[in-house]
Amino acid sequence: MKIALDVDGVLADVIISWLNYSNSIRPEIAKHQITSWEFWNEFNINRYDFYTELSSCWKNWPSIPTTEKNLSSITKSLTELGQVDIVTARERSTNSFVKSWLDHHNIIYNNYVSVIDGPMKADLDYDVFIDDSPLNAEKFLTNKKKVILYSQPWNQNFSENNIHRVSNLSEAIEKIESF
Repeated sequence: MKIALDVDGVLADVIISWLNYSNSIRPEIAKHQITSWEFWNEFNINRYDFYTELSSCWKNWPSIPTTEKNLSSITKSLTELGQVDIVTARERSTNSFVKSWLDHHNIIYNNYVSVIDGPMKADLDYDVFIDDSPLNAEKFLTNKKKVILYSQPWNQNFSENNIHRVSNLSEAIEKIESF
């Protein structure tokens, strides 16, 4: 089995770092207020500014928290089910920071794959995608892929019959074992 594991929002809680930055220059936003994927529209934030700022957060990768504890042992358990590749959409300039973050947290994986845009992930040859993006999930389903949606405030309004929603990666392991 080939498993595609996302970084931002699934392993790395980078939105926390972005909120720390954004709240220092804009009216305060709390994570629970980010209730849609394109939330920047609701807060009058330019999309490109958001993505530039988010990428900039990776320069200070040691400050980016994990989404949950014990990611090293959980990702090790995932690799016992099959090949686990980090599959992420990002600017090339941040790849070295992300890899340093993964190493620092002892995240176990086989390969690192970076694409330019999230929905492009769906064109890759994986059996299961673990992701937090509702846009990516929709594209995965269109391409007849198995989708495990990692719950975040920005994907709560996304519901499809073929989505397997989890609140932590241990639940993802259970879902994959049942496939």
